[in-house]
Amino acid sequence: MEKVIKVMVLGGAGFIGRHAVAALLKQNYQVIIGSRHPKRIEKRLKETAHNCERRQIRFEDMPYAEQWRRSLQDVDAVINCVGILRERRKETYEAVHLHAPVALAQACKQKNIRLIHVSALGLNHDHRSGFLRSKFKAEQLLCMSGADYCLVRPSLLDGRGGFGASWIRSLAHLPVHLLPSKATGKIAALDVEDLGEALANLVEFPIAANVRPDQREFDLGGLQLRDIATYMQAMRMNHASEPARCIRVPGLLARIGSHICDVLHFSPFSFGHWELLHYDNIPRVNRLPELLGRAPRAVGATVPVTDVPGKVAIETGLTTR
Repeated sequence: MEKVIKVMVLGGAGFIGRHAVAALLKQNYQVIIGSRHPKRIEKRLKETAHNCERRQIRFEDMPYAEQWRRSLQDVDAVINCVGILRERRKETYEAVHLHAPVALAQACKQKNIRLIHVSALGLNHDHRSGFLRSKFKAEQLLCMSGADYCLVRPSLLDGRGGFGASWIRSLAHLPVHLLPSKATGKIAALDVEDLGEALANLVEFPIAANVRPDQREFDLGGLQLRDIATYMQAMRMNHASEPARCIRVPGLLARIGSHICDVLHFSPFSFGHWELLHYDNIPRVNRLPELLGRAPRAVGATVPVTDVPGKVAIETGLTTR
């Protein structure tokens, strides 16, 4: 009788995790959902996941490899989708993004478990955000762990139920878009369902033990490269006939606004995201088609919004030069 592979999805009730769980179940894997509050997540899970085993996992309390051993019992692979936008009490960037994932990698090495770690694109710059620095440091240590790992870096995600994605969709519908003047970096937005499917496909993806580290890195994105202004116009054109007016906010004001959002825990706009918008957030080599075996789903309007008559990117007197 063929063994059923057990996969634990950490953060399995979150935006990315829910779609990873759904894709795994569709491929007949046995799924274990790791969550801080496993008894409270019923409404956030798709109906097909209601019968999955659940285990309580609190990253802020698990900085050492030995603390992971019991949680990894009978597990063949782990997909780590856990991340925090802002710190709360013991849930610090270093605890959640750095110490726990590194300890998890060490434990996975000891138990010969494949670890699929979800990070993000655009971390390899001289960022000042603790959010970004902790993620980048975790990537570096993960590559040195000796574990059977896959490092997944998606670009901006779109899909229903995501905190950031829902905000962008709502703001894109407005007739006026307020965007930082320095938000000129390109993104390669992808559908979260494609990401979930790609993560599931990595569980048994063939990787030789002595393969180069870059072969364990999977930069993922959609096929359309846009800056945030053009992307929001594309999202708007799904529901409107006219493009929005784009007002550029001076860099200093945008930065102050990002800090205010961090202090108030308001909106997905943070200092870290303000920094990310300055640089291209696109795959060096897009491995999403390779993992899917097809082209990624289109995100936003498929017609080039720069060809649509109207005020696509209007500069104002507020814009710094």
